[in-house]
Amino acid sequence: MIASLETRTAVKKILLDMTPYLDEKQRRILYGSAANALGHGGIVFVNEVTGSARDTITSGMEEVAAQKSPDTVPGTAETSRIRRPGAGRKTALEKNPLLYEKIEEIITQNGDTYGNPENPLRWTTWSLRKIARELLKFGINVSQNIVSRALDTLGYSKQQNQKMYQVGEQHPDRDAQFRFINETSSEFLNNGEPVISIDTKKKENIGNFKNNDAEYRPVKDPRKVLDHDFPLPELGKVSPYGVYVLNNNTGFVNLGLSHDTPEFAGESVAQWWRCVGKHTFPDAKRLYITCDSGGSNGCRVWLWKYYVQELANETQMEIHVSHFPTGTSKWNKVEHRLFCYISKNWQGKPLIDVETVVNLIGSTTTEKGLSVICRVDENHYETGKKITEEQKENLNIEFTGPNEKWNYIIRPNV
Repeated sequence: MIASLETRTAVKKILLDMTPYLDEKQRRILYGSAANALGHGGIVFVNEVTGSARDTITSGMEEVAAQKSPDTVPGTAETSRIRRPGAGRKTALEKNPLLYEKIEEIITQNGDTYGNPENPLRWTTWSLRKIARELLKFGINVSQNIVSRALDTLGYSKQQNQKMYQVGEQHPDRDAQFRFINETSSEFLNNGEPVISIDTKKKENIGNFKNNDAEYRPVKDPRKVLDHDFPLPELGKVSPYGVYVLNNNTGFVNLGLSHDTPEFAGESVAQWWRCVGKHTFPDAKRLYITCDSGGSNGCRVWLWKYYVQELANETQMEIHVSHFPTGTSKWNKVEHRLFCYISKNWQGKPLIDVETVVNLIGSTTTEKGLSVICRVDENHYETGKKITEEQKENLNIEFTGPNEKWNYIIRPNV
């Protein structure tokens, strides 16, 4: 049977009108139905009108026939899929099974990352373009976007520019200290012993002040805030002291209303242990702390060591402490695993009172499961306190590691 001119004209109009609105499978079925309806010469006619390949039209005819089969169940995955099983492009990993392995090899063997995929410290200084170019040496030709997605899968995070490099020469023990922190952290983690990263987040003014970045609100309805950023004495400031636990991706924030002192730092770690740590690690005999080399918990601050000794005596744990080299505080896990997400969670929202700060910190989460507990510390911490010679002599401390001022172990006084 050969369709009449009127029929062919009508089918042509339908094909041209409908094609732009259909997906791949729908076009295929439409073309197959049209070819069936036109009878002899239908495939050639549809091919000339739409430019679609004859194989595609034939496949559409087969799918139409299959849909009419009594054995076909409508709505199943097989009938609802757009492409046949096995159709479509292969993923980059399917085409290059060694992709992840070679990326790891490139950035680890060249000294731009530390250790293996389980390292607590994880970063690379290589650009996406440079990695993609190196992959060509292994016969792997992929785009920078694919390299970026692979790095995400491998546990590397994309970071903004950060003030990382110190003015002048780097300390000669810098790299050795990073390796020491990695090795010690890995040992503790493998043994199921707690590893925490600590630091104080920058102080925040309490009040209806502008907070950086933006939040979603109704159109033309911005939040109204004060036109200046001067602290309000009656409301004051807060000092969030953070404890990030590497073992289970959890955070604890001790929200100080007083000064950021070594006593506040020591009390914050102690509060984490009392509220969370001893319940999470009931059998722990050792604790590993990583922190900056300056500030209230700095490597030169003996009063900080005194409060660590008090915690060791209270818990009867052996406490290992490592400080990051000068100028490398941003490598501290608490910075990019806890503080950055807290800042992101409250962006654009004025910190009008302490309760608001606690709620915003406590509601901070990530897709990788971060959970945060926040408590208010109403203690008053005096500035200018100094350790006495007697207190210093009672420290049960052993200095260790590649640089002894950065690494020490404090054991309980029997």
